[in-house]
Amino acid sequence: MRRRQFLLLTSAAAFHLRPRQGTAQALQVDARIEELSGLISAKMAEHGIPGVAFGVLKSGQLATRGFGVTNLGDALPVTAETIFPIASISKTVATTAIMNLVRQGVVDIEAPVRQYLPDFRVQDEGVSREVRIWHLLTHTPGWEGQLPTPDRGTESLASFTAGLRDLPQLAAPGEVWSYNNAGFGVAGRVIEVVSQSTIADALRELVFAPLRLTRAFARTGDVVTYRFAAGHRQSDAGQTEVIRNFELPANVTAGGVAMSVADLLSYARFHLGDGRGADGGEVVPRALLEQMRTPRLRKNSTEDEMGLGWQLRRIGGVMTAMHGGTLGGHCLHLQIVPERNLAFAILTNQSNGWRLIQDVERATLRLYEGLSLSLNQRIGHRGVNEDMTGHASPLATQPDISAYVGTYIRPPLGVITAQEEGGRLVINGSGTGPFNTTITFYAQDVAFATAGSYTGMPFEFVRDAGGSVRWMRVNGRIARKSTG
Repeated sequence: MRRRQFLLLTSAAAFHLRPRQGTAQALQVDARIEELSGLISAKMAEHGIPGVAFGVLKSGQLATRGFGVTNLGDALPVTAETIFPIASISKTVATTAIMNLVRQGVVDIEAPVRQYLPDFRVQDEGVSREVRIWHLLTHTPGWEGQLPTPDRGTESLASFTAGLRDLPQLAAPGEVWSYNNAGFGVAGRVIEVVSQSTIADALRELVFAPLRLTRAFARTGDVVTYRFAAGHRQSDAGQTEVIRNFELPANVTAGGVAMSVADLLSYARFHLGDGRGADGGEVVPRALLEQMRTPRLRKNSTEDEMGLGWQLRRIGGVMTAMHGGTLGGHCLHLQIVPERNLAFAILTNQSNGWRLIQDVERATLRLYEGLSLSLNQRIGHRGVNEDMTGHASPLATQPDISAYVGTYIRPPLGVITAQEEGGRLVINGSGTGPFNTTITFYAQDVAFATAGSYTGMPFEFVRDAGGSVRWMRVNGRIARKSTG
């Protein structure tokens, strides 16, 4: 679609604002929303994004805007009630459901998975016995995480979990952070068994219903009965096109929830609150909500941390809790800043939407709280792509790259090689897709791609207890260095 057409689509934005009446603060909120709206419209045109839903919740005041259309093939305006798949933001919903079960006294996050799934096993029997619920919720069970989940209807998570028995370890549980959908699939199966329910029904009863979320679903059949934002991508000819055939993932707890931006910010309001639902009853005690966003571990080699479900990052000394998501032509973002009583959400329906999200996230934090990343801050993956070149500059003196050279494996997905070419480190690999790029270091053990379509993509190297480089992490996923 041509730039002019996108500008026309984005110029008519649905607007909803609830400011305090008759105050200077209301004018300030309007000004910030207007500036962000202008940025969103410009980035939609730049990146060919058909639709965006955006909202900010600040000190109890909610403002939402819809931009563009739901579907280039059947255009309807995006509104605050338009349903988007929220992809990996679903992981925070799954964790919230588990914390409700913790409140009820039927789940202990410190307990072994086998306490709830006696037949659970992976290839390593010791890990099968010892892996804990909290490992699943922090992306640290130690096995490969990007595994397909065949749709078996209500038996999908049971079938998926049973199919992990031959899965080898890449690290010991809790040793290395690595983005892990498979672990959240196992967590979903725990929810099903403990609640004696399907995962879709369990999430409704444990989260959606008590929070009175009326546009929150975990079944495709429910989603398609409402206004829905279809996914889009760039065609080989450079045109924006609809991605046909859509289904929410069978691994619901890893990425199978859908919500409107209005409901997503109601969900965020709950996480900023005292843990009570719409009727005043306790859903998750405040202490457990705070536990979700309390650092459980640091993402090795970076300054980012991991809570339970939430990805944590300090910006200007202020803790932020965030989760992003990418799914079938959708890129999404939800962030809460508890000590500033701020939450915001950015939902897009194009595979390039992460580029808009990055700029709008940083502008929102700057405009509302005066927060920005520091130069060369070592940030990690949070469920949606980030371009390191926006805040990171190559080291003037690059490290000795011999320690990083080698072959790194991701069973069962693929192999990544790091080799020296002309004094630079060149990475070739496969996994969720083939890539070839040169990387440059911007701090100790952290680098970004400097060539091709992967420019800016993060690479991190993780050392073992003895100080040797043992893992490479590519956009959040680890591969283990081969010693053979």
